[in-house]
Amino acid sequence: MQHLVSPVGIVRSCFKEKFAIPRQPHLAPAARGVLELLPPFDQGEAVQGLEQVSHVWLLFLFHQALEDKPRLKVRPPRLGGNQSVGVFSTRATHRPNGIGQSVVRLERVEPGRLHLSGIDLLDGTPVLDIKPYVPYADCVNDAHNAMADAAPRLIPVEWQADALPLARQHALRLNEPLVELIEQCLAQDPRPAYQQPEPERRYGARFWDLDVHWHYPEPGRIRVLDVQKAANIA
Repeated sequence: MQHLVSPVGIVRSCFKEKFAIPRQPHLAPAARGVLELLPPFDQGEAVQGLEQVSHVWLLFLFHQALEDKPRLKVRPPRLGGNQSVGVFSTRATHRPNGIGQSVVRLERVEPGRLHLSGIDLLDGTPVLDIKPYVPYADCVNDAHNAMADAAPRLIPVEWQADALPLARQHALRLNEPLVELIEQCLAQDPRPAYQQPEPERRYGARFWDLDVHWHYPEPGRIRVLDVQKAANIA
């Protein structure tokens, strides 16, 4: 039996590409976005009462990772990307129906728009449903997960001398916590765990309308090299 579903909204996110997105929500509290609701849910009636809620569950589609052939096993980043486990034991983006879920902070409610933080969603992500977080039911005190028992170890992030002032200027222009966003995302080391890059290798990702580049001057250290307005954005 097949069921058809339609998005209730689209996320406008600070993350413009998949690389460097946190692998779980809340790992980067400075990551912000807006969920723009689609008709008929863009009316005030659909979100009435939601202002009483601090967090919401989002059910969404991994729209850039949809596949025709289901995977039975995946290689999760948590295990270094070189060990296969069953797809249902992970939160890998390669899902049988492409469905993901995240609990995110609800900063503000407007008719047709939900302002969010702590997100881990790519810009343009279709959202299938929104549900309020219910602390007494959703928080399980004795829960455990031996495969992912703690947040990833953070790596110190330092800045090239001229990169930090530029980031602060862009933060004022965007009215967003850009420096914190960059540091929170890069500290989790977005590169594949099996890579051991040479110091001269540059990595890059796009946050808002900016291209951010960094490198690993030595193992266990990250240095932001530059923050520049993306060339193809007006």
